[in-house]
Amino acid sequence: MFDDSDPRKALLKTAPAETVATGPFCLPQVSRFHDAPPHAAGAGWRAWMLGATQMVLRVVELDGMAEFTRSGQLDEYMVFSLEPGVRFTIATGAGRVEDHPGNHLFIVPPGDSRVTLQGRGTVTFVFTSRSADLVAQCPPEVRPAAVNPCIPPFQPWPDPPAGFRLRAYDLDVAPQEGRFGRIFRCTTLMVNILPRFTAPRDTAKVSPHFHASFEQVSLTLAGEFEHFLRWPWTPDQAHWLPDMRIACSSPSATVLPPPALHTTLWTSPEAQIVDIFAPPRMDFSQHAGWVLNADDYPTAHTAIE
Repeated sequence: MFDDSDPRKALLKTAPAETVATGPFCLPQVSRFHDAPPHAAGAGWRAWMLGATQMVLRVVELDGMAEFTRSGQLDEYMVFSLEPGVRFTIATGAGRVEDHPGNHLFIVPPGDSRVTLQGRGTVTFVFTSRSADLVAQCPPEVRPAAVNPCIPPFQPWPDPPAGFRLRAYDLDVAPQEGRFGRIFRCTTLMVNILPRFTAPRDTAKVSPHFHASFEQVSLTLAGEFEHFLRWPWTPDQAHWLPDMRIACSSPSATVLPPPALHTTLWTSPEAQIVDIFAPPRMDFSQHAGWVLNADDYPTAHTAIE
């Protein structure tokens, strides 16, 4: 149910047939980082964690310097900042960047890596939940309360033809008619960095929709937001859930579970949101020109919808 001006309306032509929801259903997870003590901190930084079904987020508020390492990392992960004043030095066994400006997204290869941050701003790390040590760092209140039966086991996408290496992508990408946001993918994750909104959302042009079998993590980095969710009715009334309206400031993250019908309003004069998926979405990937680094990563032969 997309407005005519929403680029996602084109996806309806290739969307899979609607599945019958049987229940029981899972509730969303809401992590208001702005209103919670950090899960970890050091001189010049604070960090919050969120553990969804198939991914782990680490959101870092930086005011100085911070360093994060991974040893024997199983798979690729992403790290990004929308703020040019943040500087990155990233060392891996398959590439290195030194004093690199922010407003970039980095895909870090498996194996050992060290990410050094300097400056002031917000930096986000995204991993899959295959990193059991990172899942364990997420307090119980920011992990899934129950297993969502709608979500199949995690399956990575094909390896990049040019091999695993450190990749950097500039986020200074001009909008293009018919393209939805700024989408990047790797073998494990997909991130859609939406344009910065400069006015509250038009409530006559919202986009209620659902995903049959994957979560959407909506990360808010600036502004005020409201998420609206509604679940299907099934023959078993015990599975029915009340509609939800979730208000959150920034930074925060909300896990929108399948198969809830959902839409989001930004209610402040300026707002910034990033949508994150694990593994990548097939429907976005099949739409020509939407995935900005599609040449680096092949599309899976089959994937969840």
